[in-house]
Amino acid sequence: MSGSTKAMGVLTVGTLVVVTAYSAALGSNGWLWFGWVVLGLVTIGVVASRGN
Repeated sequence: MSGSTKAMGVLTVGTLVVVTAYSAALGSNGWLWFGWVVLGLVTIGVVASRGN
C-alpha cells in the first residue's frame, strides 16, 4: 500500500469515529452516515485499483 492509500484508510476510520461520536452525542444524521459510506466505498475502490 502506498502512503496516500494508507492516509485515505486512516481518514476513513477517523471519520467513522467522528460520525459515531457525533451520533452518540447529538443524535443520528443521515447525511453524515451517507457521506461516510461514500468515503468508505471510494477508499475500497482505491485499495482495489492499487492492488492490481
